[in-house]
Amino acid sequence: MKRLLAILLCILFPAMAFAGENSYKIAYDGGSLPDAKAGTEMKLFIEGSNIRIAKGKGEVVTIPASAVTEISYGQDVHRRVGAAIGVALVSFGIGALLALSKSKKHFVGITWDDGGKKGGLAFQADKSDYRGLLAGLEGITGKKAVDSDAMTVKN
Repeated sequence: MKRLLAILLCILFPAMAFAGENSYKIAYDGGSLPDAKAGTEMKLFIEGSNIRIAKGKGEVVTIPASAVTEISYGQDVHRRVGAAIGVALVSFGIGALLALSKSKKHFVGITWDDGGKKGGLAFQADKSDYRGLLAGLEGITGKKAVDSDAMTVKN
């Protein structure tokens, strides 16, 4: 009986690990999605030949991978001044160190043209997921992500 249970567990656990859905948590930043406000938490699913975005249990939009015209990527880097001031009230030394640290936000943009229905959106990806998200989008669409920070002109 113990052997049967051990064999069953050896088969089920790896199968459950690979059965997970290929989704990424995102925060909508703006674009052409109706009834979506900036900052709304959503999930992006990369499926066979579609990119699907859902909010809660409902689907917001499904984009055919062949319709994607561009994928862009950018970062927003800023210092943690507000947090440093708050911590400095308690401990000046730690607050000063915190003021020197930086925070990065990773943004991804997608534009598409699905038979005359054009659209686009920008969203913030999690710092631990954005590389996998970009690789998945590049793989399913065949388009290379453009670094929007490299395109900006700095004075």
